[in-house]
Amino acid sequence: MSDLASLADHLRALPGVLAKADIGLVADVFGGGDWYAGPGDDGAVLPEGSGHVVVGGEAILPAFVAADPYGAGIAAVLANVNDLAAMGARPVALLDTVVGSEDVAREALRGMRWAAGLYDVPIVGGHLTRTDGPPALSAFGIGRADRVLSANHAAVGQVLVLGCCLEGAMRPDFLFFPSFQERGERMAGDVRLLADLAASGAAVAAKDVSMAGLVGSLAMLLEPQRLGVTVDLDALPIPDGVPLADWLGCFPAFAFLLTCPADRVETCLAGFRDRGLTAQPIGELDDSGEVRLAQSGEQVTVFDLTTEGVTNLRR
Repeated sequence: MSDLASLADHLRALPGVLAKADIGLVADVFGGGDWYAGPGDDGAVLPEGSGHVVVGGEAILPAFVAADPYGAGIAAVLANVNDLAAMGARPVALLDTVVGSEDVAREALRGMRWAAGLYDVPIVGGHLTRTDGPPALSAFGIGRADRVLSANHAAVGQVLVLGCCLEGAMRPDFLFFPSFQERGERMAGDVRLLADLAASGAAVAAKDVSMAGLVGSLAMLLEPQRLGVTVDLDALPIPDGVPLADWLGCFPAFAFLLTCPADRVETCLAGFRDRGLTAQPIGELDDSGEVRLAQSGEQVTVFDLTTEGVTNLRR
């Protein structure tokens, strides 16, 4: 897609973006206020002494669990450690709930065990129900943060940085860009890098790029305060051989959007590059509420957060 308007329409219509609107049901019930220190982040933050405990959870799409229970188990761990990382937390433990036949449950547990070993985080408990009905899989993560990365800390003038792994290949049946084989045991340290950046003040807010794709995830990061940004596609790091539309719409195993004080950008970039990862500034936050894409002198607005929501959590 070379036409930016068509690209914007494509990104707005991604199933992972459209599904986020359903989260607004939570605000309908609980209200749109600050339930503790949110809503709008990837985990809940609880104070503990001089630090914070971060907790979160993910439910895996049942059709994915049925089709590839082993892969779904991996995804359950990946989603949780990435969510904790996006909050500036180091993963401490995981729990799971598995519903399905013996074969599905066994494969899902095997996938979780493999991924938990890869990320060096223990699975400490959970729940299993054997059934011949539709399967279900959820997992929950617990982490600790010295300093929390939160969308509430994002502000005008901060620099938007994409930190990611460009090693890997797109899965042929699903827009997922895994890096497990290429990064191997280094992935455990990769997800803990964000906690180091948070503790040093090199980054103040973050969001992992997940099912909503890069632009949809960015809109979720900016939605709580209705901030805006122009993403410079000419500066955007892209894996070799991956079309731009696929990269903007996929779920990478390791890709994070971070906001950094202007005088700490180089420290943030160095943290990724020291680990052999890719990092690049791709925009600057403003007060427009518009998430825009720019390329070769052209520009288009994908989301206008002053008039619409993505998650609809802010009321």
